[in-house]
Amino acid sequence: MMTDPIADMLTRIRNGLQAGLAKVDMPGSNLKQEIARVLKEEGYIQNYKFIQNEHQGVLRVFLRKGGGEDVIRGLRRVSKPGCRIYCRKDDIPKVQAGLGINIISTARGVMTGKQAGRVGVGGEILCNVW
Repeated sequence: MMTDPIADMLTRIRNGLQAGLAKVDMPGSNLKQEIARVLKEEGYIQNYKFIQNEHQGVLRVFLRKGGGEDVIRGLRRVSKPGCRIYCRKDDIPKVQAGLGINIISTARGVMTGKQAGRVGVGGEILCNVW
């Protein structure tokens, strides 16, 4: 049994980048698909694909390299199952002095911290990407 599937997703992406893989596979879920959607919109991954099977499905993330280097320099889980971290719309922290993004789960869906500030909602800070 996995206690933190989002941390597992981030670790698989981090390990795939370190190993120089073109893609990584992980058990799928709706929340993981939304995180992958945000990563794709922000240009951190090339693409993602959900493959349905007899169990819960597989999420395949295609990693991206820019100029021979990894586009993702760091991934960090912020809110954990044992200690949830929430923020208001005015208190959304910056990542790496504005060079990275927060991925936030809000009442209006999963989005970046900048989008949440524009929309005017706060939520749970899932992870930081830079």
